[in-house]
Amino acid sequence: MVFGLGLLAVICLLSIPLFLLLFITLPRRWHRAVSRRIIRFGFRAYLWTLHWVCQIRTDLRELDGLQDEGPLIIIANHPSLLDAVMLLSCSSKATCVLKASLLHNPLYGVGARMARYVSNEDPRRMIEGACRELAHGAHFILFPEGGRSREFPISGLSSACILMSKKSQVPMQAVILEFSTPYLGKHWGLFTPPVLPLTIRARLGRRFEPPAVTAQALSELDSYFRSELPPKD
Repeated sequence: MVFGLGLLAVICLLSIPLFLLLFITLPRRWHRAVSRRIIRFGFRAYLWTLHWVCQIRTDLRELDGLQDEGPLIIIANHPSLLDAVMLLSCSSKATCVLKASLLHNPLYGVGARMARYVSNEDPRRMIEGACRELAHGAHFILFPEGGRSREFPISGLSSACILMSKKSQVPMQAVILEFSTPYLGKHWGLFTPPVLPLTIRARLGRRFEPPAVTAQALSELDSYFRSELPPKD
């Protein structure tokens, strides 16, 4: 597992000169599409390596059809640090919210900015940026908990995804992530090994149409995720 975590760091480091080269040589209108395809390929290769080297079995087959879908807000529970990696590997249209400190980093942020990832620095601008990407046909990945689950099976949800759907008039597609152990969760030490093999399954949930009433929609969304993720004995 130390190898697996180290490999992700190496992939990120090796991508820096590639994205710098593409940033300089490619026309700006190609940045979004090309960088998202590279990120998808890189993360798929990473998950393949985890499967064969680290005994991490990811089942993402139910998400394969998303690639051919129009604009979507993909909302998922957030049990682990691997969640964004898995979801970004499923669609070359995928983008997401990223911490402002990483997005503005002169090195690590190049690829993220080319892929049009949206900063979390200002909530209003975050929603506006997301709506712009959705207007271009993006699959916008958002974790309604706002971070990794503080409580299992799921923490309280924020209204950001509801406001985003309401403003953009794009539906929300729920994705349920199920882990055999809460590996790399909020309360899991970075170098604490999981029970292997670690199995991870992503399944498509309900699709929510753009809401009319924010509070009602948030309550419905919260109830839905809790019904799909009952507490384990």
